Amino acid sequence: MREASRTQTQFSSREGFGSTLGVIAATLGSAVGLGNIWKFPTITGQNGGAAFILIYLLCVCLIGLPVMISEFVIGRRSNAAAVGSFKRLAPSTPWFFAGLSGAVAAFLIMAFYTSVAGWVYAYIFKAIGGGLMTADPKVSEQAFNTFVSSVWSPLIWQWIVLIVTGAVILAGVKNGIERMTKTLLPILFVLLLICDIRALTLPGASEGLAFLFKPDFAQITGATVLAAMGLAFFKLSVGMGAMITYGSYIGKGENLIGTGVKVALADTVVSMMAGMAIFPAVFAFGFSPTDGAKLLFMTIPMVFNSMPFGQVFLTLFFILSSIAATGAMISLFEVPVAYLREERNWSRKRATVVTALGMALIGSTATLSNSLLADFHLFGKTLFDLYDYTSSNLLLPITGLAIALFAGWKLSRWDIADEISNSGSLNNKRLIQGYWLVVRFVVPVAIVIVLLSGLGLFD
Repeated sequence: MREASRTQTQFSSREGFGSTLGVIAATLGSAVGLGNIWKFPTITGQNGGAAFILIYLLCVCLIGLPVMISEFVIGRRSNAAAVGSFKRLAPSTPWFFAGLSGAVAAFLIMAFYTSVAGWVYAYIFKAIGGGLMTADPKVSEQAFNTFVSSVWSPLIWQWIVLIVTGAVILAGVKNGIERMTKTLLPILFVLLLICDIRALTLPGASEGLAFLFKPDFAQITGATVLAAMGLAFFKLSVGMGAMITYGSYIGKGENLIGTGVKVALADTVVSMMAGMAIFPAVFAFGFSPTDGAKLLFMTIPMVFNSMPFGQVFLTLFFILSSIAATGAMISLFEVPVAYLREERNWSRKRATVVTALGMALIGSTATLSNSLLADFHLFGKTLFDLYDYTSSNLLLPITGLAIALFAGWKLSRWDIADEISNSGSLNNKRLIQGYWLVVRFVVPVAIVIVLLSGLGLFD
């Protein structure tokens, strides 16, 4: 029976990552994105700081990491991307809809994510040119609103983002994705470290550190726990087919649990470094940590412009934000490209060009939601907000739930053990047992809670 299972799940070789470092860089590049530089500080600031972070870390261990490992297992076991993996492991069943849901989610996320990334790219040049040199909140807000409400500038920057990302995808897995992420991530860490050092040397920075590292559990509510759970799930790039696709590029000799743990730890370190760059500066200059989305495009420019060499540090900050955004977009872009290559037998060039054009077409409606389409609403939301809501609150948790159920209840326990132990070469039976119990019982319940909360069925 075991030999039959082994034979059934061995598939032909395909393009893949060339080294362990490449695996870590690519998967970490997917996990580290604007969520670390923008969303993590925003949600942490709105939920009380250190106590929220502790709950978030617990959710990473109990939800995000097990789902990530599950995606690695499914991708590498099948040797196929998001949709094809389920077709190979569960032929003639509806399970492939889980992969299709992830691919659609990745496409919708790119529709609005490339819009925000375009703003970040544009702000690099605005910072270099001195166009953001103000400490007046009204001037900063007006500058941002004027830019995003224009028609052509945001669109052109979105197209530039797609061209840059598409060029990386066009070069392939090893020469494109792996090489680019191995280059960008060290630069990101160095820039973050520079920003951290500058922020920590500001007078009054200790108050920001206390906010990050001194828990006040009186701030914790049920909504706080749900916010932490959702952030842990979405920030690790799970539920969108990216980690299944990347898992299919991981060699048979790589330790899947070890890779997942390293990625989760490094992603958390980047988030904390971003927090250490932002909150000490925010508190030092008397701004509010609860400013939300304004932190990145309005508050941060004012903070950096209030310090010596502020223009230099502001430029560095938006450069590192663009690097983080690019790494995440590469993985999202690869999901539909891999689908078209494997399911439609398209060349990488054709799949990349068509995907880029599709993202430009759909993404333009998100970008124009702040100008020409500002008054156009579906279900009470602009198209930008609708793409965000549909992917984040519906498709990602549904796909994540399906992945957990597939790994915990559909795949045989022997298949999972064989894949995670690298056919018995790794002595990790206890880790496998712990993973299997968590993904089977804990993760599905937790994701259902996130999904129901996202649908507004309970508070």
